[in-house]
Amino acid sequence: MTGRAMEAVQAVVFALGSETFAIPVTMVREILEHRPASRVPEGPAWLLGLLDVRGAAVPMVDLHVRLGFPAVAPTVSSCILVVEVKQADERSVTMGLVVDRVMDVVSFAASEIGETPEIGVRWRVEYLTGFVRRDDGFVALLDPARLFAAEDLAAPAPASPVAAAA
Repeated sequence: MTGRAMEAVQAVVFALGSETFAIPVTMVREILEHRPASRVPEGPAWLLGLLDVRGAAVPMVDLHVRLGFPAVAPTVSSCILVVEVKQADERSVTMGLVVDRVMDVVSFAASEIGETPEIGVRWRVEYLTGFVRRDDGFVALLDPARLFAAEDLAAPAPASPVAAAA
């Protein structure tokens, strides 16, 4: 057996509607109860606003919208996964991902990860690293670094001091 096949992967499993996803537990800093964010004017549709997490302004993302699903109102079971996403340039970005509910933390062997099918999924396959078969169906392994490329996270240039003073 190769080292990769024996390697255990731990992931936080969560639901978006009837779909089940997971992200590596190593990316998750904390899980918070859902709360409203401070709106950001003219942000992308998937950006709900900024969230105060222990004194830091953290972008709050609607994963429904980011994955191409219709937006849904939060429920009592909605949570925010505060994740640390490493970008290609080695920068880390912290963000809050709004999910319908956190289901479990699971471990599985790397050898259990199957290829992402090119057809039959309702979202862009480049956001996924694979699928894991579980007793109750499949879990799509989401890669937040792919989901939020550096160009998606770039902030607009700040206003010049002269323009801001006008």
